Amino acid sequence: MNDNVISVVAALIRDEEGRVLLVRKRGTAAFMQPGGKRDPGESDIAALAREVVEELGCRVAESSARPLGVFECAAANEPDHRVRAAVYAVDVEGPVIPRAEIDQVVWVDPRALPDLPLAPLTRDHVLPLAGIGSP
Repeated sequence: MNDNVISVVAALIRDEEGRVLLVRKRGTAAFMQPGGKRDPGESDIAALAREVVEELGCRVAESSARPLGVFECAAANEPDHRVRAAVYAVDVEGPVIPRAEIDQVVWVDPRALPDLPLAPLTRDHVLPLAGIGSP
């Protein structure tokens, strides 16, 4: 496996108006999907559920994860690295509150994006998926 590829899981979370939740990690500029690296032996869904609780304080609704694909592109915060992300649309339960390494959360309309710095995965893969209807 290439040492310059970071393997992660990422969540596409939408609200009832179809807006997409993006997060910005402490000490970084780019907004991205919540998610992160799997622990050893952890499944995609288990890792996503753990990361959502750690980062946002809410829970992934049981059986709500829908696979959207695996995408690879430039990593947002690690120069000379790529990220390979298994992306899932999930529903969450409970209030979204930035926790752990998350400095900021925003809800954006994928059809009318605000002027924010976006991670390549979010800009090139996830938001285009979100803008074409409900995944």
